Order: sequence, then C-alpha cells, then structure tokens
Amino acid sequence: MGRISRIGSFAISSSKDNPPQPCITCTTFNILAPIYKRINDEDPTCRESDYRAYWLARNHRILDWLLNEKSSIICLQEFWVGNEELVNLYEKRLGDAGYVSFKLGRTNNRGDGLLIAVQKEYFNILNYKELHFNDCGDRVAQLLHVELAFPFSKWRNGEIRQEILIVNTHLLFPHDATLSLVRLKQVYMILQYVESYQNDFQLKPMPIMLCGDWNGSKRGHVYKFLRSQGFVSSYDTAHQYTDADADKWVSHRNHRGNICAVDFIWLLNPDKYRKLLKASWSEAVFAMFKYLVRRSSLTESDAFTFLRADNEDCITYSGFCEALRQLNLIGHNHGLSEEEIKELWVQADIDGNGVLDYKEFLQQIWTSDDENKDKEQEGSNDVQEQTIGFSVKNAVLFPPEVEKGRWPDDYSLSDHARLTVVFSPIRMPCSQMIC
Repeated sequence: MGRISRIGSFAISSSKDNPPQPCITCTTFNILAPIYKRINDEDPTCRESDYRAYWLARNHRILDWLLNEKSSIICLQEFWVGNEELVNLYEKRLGDAGYVSFKLGRTNNRGDGLLIAVQKEYFNILNYKELHFNDCGDRVAQLLHVELAFPFSKWRNGEIRQEILIVNTHLLFPHDATLSLVRLKQVYMILQYVESYQNDFQLKPMPIMLCGDWNGSKRGHVYKFLRSQGFVSSYDTAHQYTDADADKWVSHRNHRGNICAVDFIWLLNPDKYRKLLKASWSEAVFAMFKYLVRRSSLTESDAFTFLRADNEDCITYSGFCEALRQLNLIGHNHGLSEEEIKELWVQADIDGNGVLDYKEFLQQIWTSDDENKDKEQEGSNDVQEQTIGFSVKNAVLFPPEVEKGRWPDDYSLSDHARLTVVFSPIRMPCSQMIC
C-alpha cells in the first residue's frame, strides 16, 4: 500500500514504484449528541446536556482531534444543532482552521442533526442541498457538490473537471423489524435525490461519497442495496475485506451494549456499471421478503404457495398484497405505499399478463442477490470519455481496538469510532451511468 504521511489536510502517498501524489482525506464521526449521552447508568434520564462543563469539555476534545487530523472532508452526525453555544463553538473553530461548514437539523425539532465541513482552500463549493425524508425518524441528509482545487490542478488532463458529490446522513435505528424497511426507503430516497440532481444539472459521471452512520451492518439489506448499485465500503476496500467479512471490525457500541459496524464511507466511481435504480430497489425489497419468509422456515415451493391465492396455480396481485401484509411490509405507517407495491408488481410481472407464474416468481422474487452479484458489478465496455475517480489508499478507525472487533471500556469520546479514509485521484474511463 505504500507509505502514508500527513501534510495539512492532505495525505501524501508514495511507494518505490510510484512518485508522491496528493490525496484527500475524509472523516465520518457520530459525535453522540449530549441530549442522548447517558452519564448515570442507574438513571437513564440523566443526560450530559444537563451539565454544561461535561458536554463542553468533550466537544472541545472532539474538535481538538478533528483539527489535529485536518481531514479534507468532515462529516458529523448527532451534531447538537439545538444548542447555540455548541453550534457557535464548531463554526468558530472550524472556520478559524480554514473550513467552510453546513449544518442541518432533523425535522420536528429533534435537537440533533448533521454537519459537513470541507477545507475551502482545497475545494470550490459548487452547490449545497438538503434532503428531508419526512418519515417517522425525522431523518435528513446533506448533499455537497465540490470541485477539487490546488494542489490537485496539476493532475488535471485537458478540460477534465475534478468534481465530487458528497452525502452526509444518519439513518434510523432499527428499534423493531418494521423499521428495517424505513431505513431501506431512506437510502432509496438518497440515491433518487442524487440521481435527480445529476440529471437536473446535466452533470457528467463523477465520484460519489456517501458518509455517515448507517445504523446497519454488512449483513443488512441497506448494505446489500448499496453494493447492488456499485458502491464499495472504503474501509473494507482498504483492508481487502470481502462482503462476507462481517465481523472483522466494529464502529459502534449501542445503547443495548451491542457492538457492531455501522459507520461507512461509501464510494462509487464513475467507471462503475450501475443498474436501473428502480430495479435495484425492487430487488432489495424482494430480498427482504425472502429473508422474512426463510425466517419462518418456508422453502422455495412453500413461499410460492404462500403468495398464491386459493385455488390458483399462479400469484395474483391480491395474493401478492396479502402476503406482504402478513409479512408486515404493508398495512402500517412505515410500510410500502400503494405506488411502491404496484412498482414491485410491475418489476415481477415480466410478461405483463397480470399474474406471476412459478418461473417469474423464481426469477424476479426468489433469486438470490449473490447469484447476480458478478453480473451487477461488471463495467460496460462502451467507454465514452475519460474522467477523474478515486482509489482507496488507506482507512483507519479510532480507537484502534475496534479494528480488531473489540470495544475499549476506557473510550469516552463517543459511542462511535471515528473513520478516516485516504483517497487518491486517478484518471479512469466513464462507464454507462445506467444500463
């Protein structure tokens, strides 16, 4: 991997065979809002927000680390937007260090939110957008469109612009099984928003970074959905972990005492093949359906019978809806909408005759994600033009124990680890954005 050293907000990567080249660094960190931090195990209502000296000292330590690290991009979750003193503290110290920052509170005055900051000396801000999910979790997302500036300009080739789309978000915690679908919808909304933004401004393919607390592990539906769209986990890429390596590292100890890997910096390079987003969404929902059916110990043929209406040898729309209702995927505020159900049905009904036979059921609903993974990740050979993407040079979690799957008892800065990834800009061909 070569040697990594810090110079300002950039990392310089070098090896025997390659000359030094500039890299950008990106940090994502859920800093645990004081309104959620418990300071007395015997009294869960006792929160750090009631003790100014406590939360002020801890957030000064967080800022000390961030400013010492000098990441090019900083994405924070559980930022206490409801406290003016804390907001001013971050804006002042980040501003004095050369950052431009944007904050966004969750809807319905939940108190916390997001903050994204970039080194203004090294990025030109092209646009900033906010996305409100308007769902039960009052979650939000930030979209920042930037262009790389000096010293990366010397790496330009012709008129190629070095642009990036950066997203910062914090998905809903899955307090119960019904909320897993909500989290999947939140990711779908983010990808729809990014796609619409690119289309509205007629943007050429560019790298996309999705940063934040995803509140789900590598075994979850959100992870598989993003992988189906060509995104890679930067930390896993840096350490050459596969999708199956689900227990190599952790990044969070939740309020239940469980440790898990939930903090990711996802990267999608412009040379990656991308399926139709709606098709990936349907596959993700059908994968959730399949998981729920298998959890009930139903076999492939049992599942077809479960979906089939009485006295029918095929699946009707009404039988399909009834199965979704029994699996708790519809019939409540967090379930699939009528429009989403119809979209799923259209995806499944290949020949459009209004019913699903056994072959369509197998092909569109029951087929494993893994069986199509290689096909989904293949790139297109129809190269249109050259652009700039990123290679992952290194990735580090702190505290270091979490990289071995352990959570240190003496770590008190947050209930999340900090993740920093080093990216190196590289020239690459554009692939088809959608196929």
